[in-house]
Amino acid sequence: MDKDFYKTLGISKSASQTDIKKAYRKLAVEYHPDKNKTKEAEQKFKEISKAYEVLSDPQKRQTYDQFGSAAFEQGSPTGQGPFGGFSGQQGGQYGPFTYSYSDGNTGDFDFGGFSDPFDIFREFFGGGSPFGSQRQRRPVYSLTIDFMEAVKGVEKQVTIENKNQKIKIPAGIDDGNRIRYGNYDILIRVKPHSYFQRQGQDVISEKEISFSEAVLGGMINIETVGGDIKLRIPSGTQPDTVFRLAQKGISNVRGSGKGNHYVKIKVIIPKNITSKQKDLLKEFEESGKKKGWF
Repeated sequence: MDKDFYKTLGISKSASQTDIKKAYRKLAVEYHPDKNKTKEAEQKFKEISKAYEVLSDPQKRQTYDQFGSAAFEQGSPTGQGPFGGFSGQQGGQYGPFTYSYSDGNTGDFDFGGFSDPFDIFREFFGGGSPFGSQRQRRPVYSLTIDFMEAVKGVEKQVTIENKNQKIKIPAGIDDGNRIRYGNYDILIRVKPHSYFQRQGQDVISEKEISFSEAVLGGMINIETVGGDIKLRIPSGTQPDTVFRLAQKGISNVRGSGKGNHYVKIKVIIPKNITSKQKDLLKEFEESGKKKGWF
């Protein structure tokens, strides 16, 4: 269900940035778990923080107004293709934004696409707290893994706090995600791959084909994260054509479904050809002019 961030903060869609900050200040203090001990308070505090993080940023707010809260959730179909629309931190396969979110208070994994609500609170109040105590921050350790280890999952032997421990990394984890272990968090860093690019659960690669393959069509071999497959390309395939390989991407870290693999075709034009090949191309060109290409 699409979440109404304006309703969460109790403001109208025409609210100014000052109105947004006032609403967040009031509600965040009211529902902060250090003050409000009710069962529902912590969840409400998270929802308030999510709404504020989006609406307090003009660019994110504009995206929310256009796509709704689904643009900030994993698996959201906003219609953005894998080769355009947004780039950098704001270029994500799940919508315009992909942010890692770590909540050190509930669950083993939480990749909800937002910042830590307690970090937002501390930043808003200038690092201080309107309460008498500060919530203790969980120590964070960084662990770098290879691209395919992130895709398939891996178990790592690490030394933390002078103890040797085995850390299980789930399949589908992404760069910047955090995993909660005991009384600390593991921040995952994923090395880039030389061939594959990743956007959330989707994988992007380029495939070079010859001029004759583009004209005549045929079967070509495509390398995916799950192994090689055959792809039939139609005759007359144009440069930069994109083929979608459904369910050939990366598994959802929560275990539900896979992304797609997008293959962008690059047609290689030969630089050096024989005299016979030149004659054949000239004949081909003249024939096309007489009969028409379409």
